[in-house]
Amino acid sequence: MIDEKTPSWGIEPVPERLRVLGLVDTTLLWGNLSVSLLVIVLGALLVPRLSLKDALIAIVVGAVAGNLLLGLAGLIGADARVPGMVLLRAPLGRRGSYAPTAVNVAQNLGWSTFELIVISTAAAALSKKVFGFEGRWLWALLFGLVAVSLALLGPIGFVRRYVRKFAVWAVLASLIYLTWWVLDKSNLHTFWHAHGQGGLSLGSGIDVVIGSIISWTPLAADYTRFSRDRRAAFFGTGIGYFVPTLWCFGLGVLLVLSRNVTDAADVPAAVAAGGAVSAFALLALTVDESDEAFADIYSTAVSIQNVVPRVSQRLLIVVVSAVATIGAIVIDLRSYQLFLLLLGSVFVPLFGVLLADWLLAGAHYRERDFFAGPAVRVEQLAAWLVGFGLSQWLSPQGPSWWTDLVAHLQPGHATWTASLPSFAAAFVLATAAGMLLPREDADRARRGSREPLARPR
Repeated sequence: MIDEKTPSWGIEPVPERLRVLGLVDTTLLWGNLSVSLLVIVLGALLVPRLSLKDALIAIVVGAVAGNLLLGLAGLIGADARVPGMVLLRAPLGRRGSYAPTAVNVAQNLGWSTFELIVISTAAAALSKKVFGFEGRWLWALLFGLVAVSLALLGPIGFVRRYVRKFAVWAVLASLIYLTWWVLDKSNLHTFWHAHGQGGLSLGSGIDVVIGSIISWTPLAADYTRFSRDRRAAFFGTGIGYFVPTLWCFGLGVLLVLSRNVTDAADVPAAVAAGGAVSAFALLALTVDESDEAFADIYSTAVSIQNVVPRVSQRLLIVVVSAVATIGAIVIDLRSYQLFLLLLGSVFVPLFGVLLADWLLAGAHYRERDFFAGPAVRVEQLAAWLVGFGLSQWLSPQGPSWWTDLVAHLQPGHATWTASLPSFAAAFVLATAAGMLLPREDADRARRGSREPLARPR
């Protein structure tokens, strides 16, 4: 009998006995991760700065591009059977992968903290309406405990014990009701012909959508390594995340336009004020939001193991959960938007490098690519940095100190997306570097001999 609790499975390739998540399981997993109050909040960021027409274009274009890349990341993870940060040892080298690992840990901590902020904000809005008190810190603590409990189940137990039996049904019912509730007060004809107020370009809107999706690409392999095959991983991940992305972003846009919510952080309170059934729907989505916190916490722990594989994964999960929970109590929701946009520009070109290297390896990685390759592949690290630099030059994103610094370089301020050009640049440069210095030649040049395969350490 397969043990569904797999939290301690570290960086070694997943054995066949644990590759049990089929197409339905994988689709439910990623569909559930895509349904999120956070995505609704991000949708609320698009309007009224963009018109409804432009907002929908940004959502569709961003969702198609982002989920295609996410599906490919899931496929590569199923092929390699190792976690995402270990996967990056192949293109960047064993020690070269430590750079994206550090960024990914920061990203996951940020997202898990952000998720707990959104959850506790929504729960506080509900408790204020029903009981007359908010207690956001208390809700952050409670849902932090829920998230760590889910993370300790591991991916297989999470899907089979939580998603299949409870989450998918509660979420579907809640989304259907909230959709009716938003459309009931929507004058679609008026919204369609209204102009945007400015302050956000169409390209930046696309990047917001792509960034919310592409942030999952470094994590995809953490879960699809348990998929039965590459087909289940690609379609389950890409399609499973795509449909709810359109739905939730659209809900966020219409919620702002129909309910006159002027601040994305006020979205949970606006839903809570819609009546008893709306409050119940919000409660279901709030509880389900723990899924995203679970994924970020679990992947943070697995990512850290790329550097220190001998440290207990259970211990790392508990420590990461504690840090995220404390952050959710003391950090304000509004301060995270710029942080998340900056991280999106980091991971889009990084995936371009990974995809190019994987294709050059014959669309199949071997175990030695992760555990016996070179320490650093400078040429691929350079391709990643060039892609990141292009993204920031075309459309500077991040905290004010960063954008002020980039402004001295006279950035291009692209009206179209900066994500796709940065991906293309990194992909082309990584492909060229790989063709000029083939993998086996690079390995021999750095090792000086044909060493036997080293085991994970």
